[in-house]
Amino acid sequence: MPLSFYKKPGLVVYVTCGDPDLATTRAVVLAAIDAGADVIELGVPFSDPVADGPVIQRASERALRHGTCLAQVLTLAAEVRQHAQSTGLVVFSYLNPILRMGMEKFCLVARHAGVDGVLVTDLPVEEAGEYLRAMKLNDLAPVFLAAPTSPDTRLKRIAEASRGFVYAVSRTGVTGARQRLADDAKKLVHRLRRVTKLPIAVGFGISNAEQFTEVGKFADAVVVGSAIVETIERSRGREATAVGEFVRELSAICCQPSAKMS
Repeated sequence: MPLSFYKKPGLVVYVTCGDPDLATTRAVVLAAIDAGADVIELGVPFSDPVADGPVIQRASERALRHGTCLAQVLTLAAEVRQHAQSTGLVVFSYLNPILRMGMEKFCLVARHAGVDGVLVTDLPVEEAGEYLRAMKLNDLAPVFLAAPTSPDTRLKRIAEASRGFVYAVSRTGVTGARQRLADDAKKLVHRLRRVTKLPIAVGFGISNAEQFTEVGKFADAVVVGSAIVETIERSRGREATAVGEFVRELSAICCQPSAKMS
């Protein structure tokens, strides 16, 4: 399973699929992979993305206006997999689109498309029994969000249910670029280290090379989302080139060897 970080810090790149269209998303993803992204999060646009800030909300609205749906995201994943065998692919979705497709069907199609893992933003680990069974049956890695406000007992449960890596939310609130990162991120990573040996990726708010370097000192990987989506938004006509340049800048920071993810 290619959910692996071969360098430290690893780089996880999020895109909202279908913004501005699926062909552009495909070009952006391949450019990010060529520039050094270790894992791609394929964001499924949703009508009520409550965990996302204004940048990703706007991207979801644009993608939905073009009719982008979960089935198309899975088709895109299969196309990307044909060109990139060693890059991790994670479907990043809210629960509703998966339920509409059907949990078992979704997991089966995702596995056949070459998807490695799934992150469902609004599915609590306490209510994830059916999801975890379907994921295990199809050899997919469930990735859960761990928040700074989570008590230690819940962090342990999240870690035990996760495969591939644990996604540590850098701060409370929604996604979006920030000028400064809260100390909560470092404290959360240290707390997670006590309950899991899985790699820990930190996301929510990382927008530039300086922040990437800062987080990379204590995390195994860094997730960059809103900054990527914003780059796409302001680079109409040259989205793939602009994202490739940005990812290459971040990837250049990753110079230390790191162990594979389990």
